[in-house]
Amino acid sequence: NKGFSKKSHTFLPKIFRKMSTQSAKERPESLQFPFLDDEDTISTLKESKTFLILRGLPGSGKSTLAQAVQDRYKDACKVISVDSYKITPVIRSTIPEEYSKVDEDLVDYCKREISVIVLDDTHHERERLDQLFDIADKYRYKVIFAEPKTQWRLDCLQLKDKNQWKLSVEELKKMKPSLEKEFQPMYFGWFLSKRSSEILRKAGQAFLDELGSLKAFKKESKYCMYRRILPSSYSVDEALTYFVKRPPGVLHCTTKYTEFGKAAGAEEYAQQEAVKASYGKGFTLAVSALFITTKTVGARVELSEQQLLLWPGDADKILPTDNLPKGSRAHITLGCANGVEAVQTGLDLLEFVKLEKAGNKGDQVGEIGGGKLLYFDNGMWMLTLSKKMDVKAIFSGYYGKGKLVPTQSTNKRGSAFSSCTII
Repeated sequence: NKGFSKKSHTFLPKIFRKMSTQSAKERPESLQFPFLDDEDTISTLKESKTFLILRGLPGSGKSTLAQAVQDRYKDACKVISVDSYKITPVIRSTIPEEYSKVDEDLVDYCKREISVIVLDDTHHERERLDQLFDIADKYRYKVIFAEPKTQWRLDCLQLKDKNQWKLSVEELKKMKPSLEKEFQPMYFGWFLSKRSSEILRKAGQAFLDELGSLKAFKKESKYCMYRRILPSSYSVDEALTYFVKRPPGVLHCTTKYTEFGKAAGAEEYAQQEAVKASYGKGFTLAVSALFITTKTVGARVELSEQQLLLWPGDADKILPTDNLPKGSRAHITLGCANGVEAVQTGLDLLEFVKLEKAGNKGDQVGEIGGGKLLYFDNGMWMLTLSKKMDVKAIFSGYYGKGKLVPTQSTNKRGSAFSSCTII
């Protein structure tokens, strides 16, 4: 989110160079961001729900950036400037009570489903950011961080004269260390727009309902899917709320699990030019199949050449001997069985890919929901779509706690999942 150097610019794919060239013609360098200048990104954000969290020292240019976003998105945007709540940005031991009013207004905008909510504050405290991440999860907002690109953004001598709070050089220097280091997410990935999420959810739910009503599925599922987890006296129709958990926040396709910078290779991945140039940018992902196993429900994603630049080289390996095509693990988790973590969805997809590579293309059961239904044994079903489903997404990070949250029920009669939803 801090842009990229002119030196590295030449080596980036055209898709990234086009975005930066267009913005350079229209805006000063300090206001060049994909969410301001890239039309695909702007259209995706307008059909999404996003917190745009501005970080930086007082006087660094956050309010100017916030105003530029407001001007670009107009009625689709609301700006919450903490300055207007008379909260002085300083190092402190606890978060001031005045933030409760900020959060009241923020929650009100969330309930109104404002597309872009700009949060204009220093955001130098992890405790305060965690509060925002919890609200984002609760109302299914994605998060994008942005920092001003002004030349003086870290120059405390200049900022002393520019900040409205008349903070001294010493006070600014105390805040500086927490803002110099880039804030790493739990994981990077593509986060679907609200509209695309709804389309995929409906397609996935239709798949689950149709599959659960098939005699062939009920016959196999009695032995493969439920026998290991339910008493033998249960029937398939009594196996309610099977996929009872979903990932928090927004539907997404994870690229790299970074564990807030602690995971192996996290820093190297975050510093890649393609990752930095793509952060906060809009993409279109192609969903080629829906699948279900005894543990998860997911959507298979086929990545383009440009998207594969953001895909880590080791993401498709579970064992060192694994040799699967790059991007094999790309997926969107739609639901998990009780006690199953969301990471299992990608592992399940790799099992399908391994079977395919070994020559097992699955037994064709029939056609449902605009695709071909295949069965691979052991409760593994895949619907290959006759027409790929395009979903719009923003490349960003997930910064919350990552705990799975409950799903709700659909109560469709005659289905093996009669009280279950997938997201």
